[in-house]
Amino acid sequence: MERFGDELRMERERRRVALETVCEITKVSVRHLEALEAGRYSELPGGVFRKGIVRGYLHAIGADPTDWLERFDEALRSNGMAEHADESWVEFAENVRRTRSSGAGSRVDSRWLGVVVMVGTLVALGWGVWKFVLHGRLFL
Repeated sequence: MERFGDELRMERERRRVALETVCEITKVSVRHLEALEAGRYSELPGGVFRKGIVRGYLHAIGADPTDWLERFDEALRSNGMAEHADESWVEFAENVRRTRSSGAGSRVDSRWLGVVVMVGTLVALGWGVWKFVLHGRLFL
């Protein structure tokens, strides 16, 4: 509901905290903070990030998050977004798993390639020292 966002904005204004100050403290874009205050929750990142933005906002204005987070959950439910929170989290976790599993093979391959190049360089350097310095074949 827009009511939660309006009350949140009024609480921020009552405490005389500028929206830009909240942005600096939380590192959340002004666009997302404005969407939160306007009750446009679909414009916010999903899942736990949405609740994290609210927590950061509340911390920045010095408000107790307990009551406010419950009211935020109610506002999400009334907008029909509460059931999507679990789906968003599952989708996020699945994307992280896919990204990590697909990138793991190439990272291991490049690591071994670096080891092989380093060992080869050390062998060549050792041979050069043995051949030219220890056997006196280096003409000074």
